[in-house]
Amino acid sequence: MTSKLFPTTVVGSMPRPQHIKDLINEQVSQNISTEEFQRVIDRAIPYIVQIQEIAGIDIISDGEWGRKSYIGIIADICSGFDLTTREVNGEQQTWHTVTNILQVINPGQAANEAKRLKEHTENDIKVALPSPYLLSERMWDQKISVNAYPTKQAFTESLIPIIRTELIRLRDEGVAIAQFDDPQLCLLADPNISKTFEDVDREIDYSINVLNRIVDRIDGMRFALHLCRRNKGRSGWIGEGGYGPIVPALNDLTFDMLMLEFAIPVAGDKRILSSLSHKFDIGLGCVDCRSPHIDTPEEIVVRVEEALNFIAAERIYLHPDCGFAPGSAAEIPIDEAYVKIRNLSIAAKMLREKYG
Repeated sequence: MTSKLFPTTVVGSMPRPQHIKDLINEQVSQNISTEEFQRVIDRAIPYIVQIQEIAGIDIISDGEWGRKSYIGIIADICSGFDLTTREVNGEQQTWHTVTNILQVINPGQAANEAKRLKEHTENDIKVALPSPYLLSERMWDQKISVNAYPTKQAFTESLIPIIRTELIRLRDEGVAIAQFDDPQLCLLADPNISKTFEDVDREIDYSINVLNRIVDRIDGMRFALHLCRRNKGRSGWIGEGGYGPIVPALNDLTFDMLMLEFAIPVAGDKRILSSLSHKFDIGLGCVDCRSPHIDTPEEIVVRVEEALNFIAAERIYLHPDCGFAPGSAAEIPIDEAYVKIRNLSIAAKMLREKYG
């Protein structure tokens, strides 16, 4: 891992050009084979790597270009899902929904992503995996999933060994950071959402317990948890409120890093950083990935310096608030994302000159 101050990274997903979106849709509709899809994606990955390297990013992702969504990788690993249309937050959306007992049919999908990525960069790399708690919230439906898994928790439990095996394969592939995404945990900090749960503290504690069990006794890599308030692109976010309600549980997490968003106004006060255990490095979300506004290096520096009032510079990593395109249909221009991460790298250099 890099030893420089204020190392930079992306959260995971990067915008897909239209031809990559078309390719993903063709593969989902089975108009092209998995082999053909992968052949084209393999040739596209160097482009998204080059964008990050030229921008000056230290820890590289493959942009998740081979996934329809950041959580969709589980449906590539396992059978047992059907594409269904459900109402989510008042909108009709197409989701993979579990309808049968999961069977692992394509293990090592995340490690395959890492292997392809390593062929095109000498930088440290990261690969993101969805938290089982998040997957159960998105992919279990009380009406059509109960014949396979009678409860949401039963589905969550079935995912733990599957994700753990993927994680071990990532470690064996030489990945520097494995990042778990769990915006659902972050939404539990929103009082309007938390009150819809019978026992929200139990939900919070369970989500942390699940993650701790996945990484138990796995060494040789670092573990990061990314938390956000859902990313709806230009439409903004879903949850609101600071991290305070989930901090006690976060401090029980046996991870190395927390990746938190702070560029959006509803993320709360950075003073909460002083309540987090010193065992964590802090990924500081200091670039807005949702709006068309281009954060200047100076604006980014101000956000970081606010955080320096509460945590040491040696603990801070810099990144955008969230992935630029957690779903392949996201309409964020790739050149916009490039300028934003370029400015992130410029800000990191400014900070190193001042604090190094």
